[in-house]
Amino acid sequence: MTDQHTRPVQVGLIGSGFVSEFYMAGLNEVPGARAVANYSRSAERAAAFGARHGIPSQYTEIADLCADPEVQLVVIGLPNHLHLEAIRIAAQAGKAIVCTKPLARTGDEAAEIMRIVREAGVMHGYAETEVFAPNVVRAREMIEAGAIGKVLTVRAREAHSGPHAPHFWDADLAGGGALLDMGCHTIEAARYFFGKDDVPTEAFAWGATMSHADKTTAEDNAIALVKFASGGMSITEASWSAKGGMELRNEVMGTDGRLITDSSSVPVWGFISNPVDYIVEKADSETGWVYPLPEEAYNYGYTHELRHFVDCFASGQTPRETFADGYVVNCALDACYRSMKSGIWEPIELDPSVTG
Repeated sequence: MTDQHTRPVQVGLIGSGFVSEFYMAGLNEVPGARAVANYSRSAERAAAFGARHGIPSQYTEIADLCADPEVQLVVIGLPNHLHLEAIRIAAQAGKAIVCTKPLARTGDEAAEIMRIVREAGVMHGYAETEVFAPNVVRAREMIEAGAIGKVLTVRAREAHSGPHAPHFWDADLAGGGALLDMGCHTIEAARYFFGKDDVPTEAFAWGATMSHADKTTAEDNAIALVKFASGGMSITEASWSAKGGMELRNEVMGTDGRLITDSSSVPVWGFISNPVDYIVEKADSETGWVYPLPEEAYNYGYTHELRHFVDCFASGQTPRETFADGYVVNCALDACYRSMKSGIWEPIELDPSVTG
């Protein structure tokens, strides 16, 4: 593991949007890491992001950032349709790679990503914050200790009033709507609660465009059922129609009890008349009743996942979340989208040569 006597791992951020701000907030709490470069297509945005976070080098070409000898590990915070090419460039440069969720738009795209990183022999970490969130990690520890017996079902709800950037609304670019955007969190959380040796086998899903037809042809509400080899069931509710800020909750039911995690539960709330700079992710109002979440990057899991990936890179270990996990999630989501069209249960088709 990294410590104060070891040279910090040098990190390059690819992207300068909303999620990259969370990554920087997380990295700031990782003593063994230092951001040395950042990328944006816009020189102005790259410069502004770098100045805001004290990052010395800025780039407007991904290849140039990846060619920087100071950069050891790249963190990709780009729109979904840009992940594959960014990973290809970083892998060709021999960089360790962390990529935001979802890994890809489809299982086939994720399989190609896996082929690229395996052939390059680089470390790869799947930045699924949900399974690094402290409350979710604690719940899993209790499950491992036998607190609730055998896990039977995992019911999850993730909801807010809609994405913050235009690319999310474009179904072709993004690869899907609310289910891809948020179901990727809940499906991987279910895998974490059940245990990754419990393979997801089939899926049934419904989705509809209920409140944002003026912005998207993708589903803005969805319900997905994922069945596991053990007979266990994951139930996902994903919505872009929920006003009032982020909602992120898991209910894990076992033979001997249940555990509930709520990452959007806050220890402070109040009524304000004068707006402040920032309340919380996806807050829909700047005044009135507000529910600010202290240390968002910490509570959502950004700090913990980045510390884990940095430590794995420094010690030469394999992360507990890799692109193989992202591939499984993408395949499960593919089955969900097939089910939306067919109206029947669809098999989750996993290639053993990809999952390893």
